Amino acid sequence: MKKVIVVEDNKDNLELITLVLQRNGYEVAAAMTGEEGVELALQERPLFIVMDIDLPGIDGFEATRRIRQSGINGEVPIIAITSHAMRGDRQKVLESGCTGYFEKPINPLTIMNDIHALIGDRRHENTDC
Repeated sequence: MKKVIVVEDNKDNLELITLVLQRNGYEVAAAMTGEEGVELALQERPLFIVMDIDLPGIDGFEATRRIRQSGINGEVPIIAITSHAMRGDRQKVLESGCTGYFEKPINPLTIMNDIHALIGDRRHENTDC
């Protein structure tokens, strides 16, 4: 099973995306703060990271920057799933180092296809998970 990390502070959103990922064959490690997300990203070798932007402590922008600056997981795809939908938010998300951006609420029936289209289907890559 391939490991992914979800950084999300809303329990309902965390439960939904976790369920979708698990049903698609992923093992999910969860964090509810930006700091926990960075720590998990540095400890694990995730296939990709799902990152909320509005988080307690450091936000998803800063968490993404820290992951990108680490020598360990600087290239891991990071997908922002956020309610930030104002003009300029998409650009700000991408400039922080996210691979892509999806607005909440997500559609649980299509989000995996959307993620795979964004990062390529990495389910068959060889990892140390």
